[in-house]
Amino acid sequence: MLTISPSLSIPLEQIEFSAIRAQGSGGQHVNKVSSAIHLRFDSQASSLPDSCREAILRSRDNRVSADGVIMIKAQRFRSQARNREDALERLAGFIRDCCTQQKPRRPTRPTLAAKRRRLTNKARRSVVKERRRSLED
Repeated sequence: MLTISPSLSIPLEQIEFSAIRAQGSGGQHVNKVSSAIHLRFDSQASSLPDSCREAILRSRDNRVSADGVIMIKAQRFRSQARNREDALERLAGFIRDCCTQQKPRRPTRPTLAAKRRRLTNKARRSVVKERRRSLED
């Protein structure tokens, strides 16, 4: 089970892993060993709550396809096991970010002290600009 939060977890059977060859430098090791992990998770066919599925579809992340399939490529480490753990951590973080409820913004008014500070600074600035003017005006 991949634990996302105390109340939300995903069975590993719903996540597809495939080992691929990593890109970039690394010489012979990178050319011969399939140490990178390509993770594929179909959020729409998973056991996630409906609100999480909708949030994943709404996200404008390039790792999510139009069908709601999340694809993550992990190639940061030299070993396949560490890349697999990294991919799972990144998937859990992504789903956690999508599924957390955003607190609604409550508009607030500026305090009386803030209003006074603004007006004081405005008056001070006005005096500075007034003194720059020529005397003939």
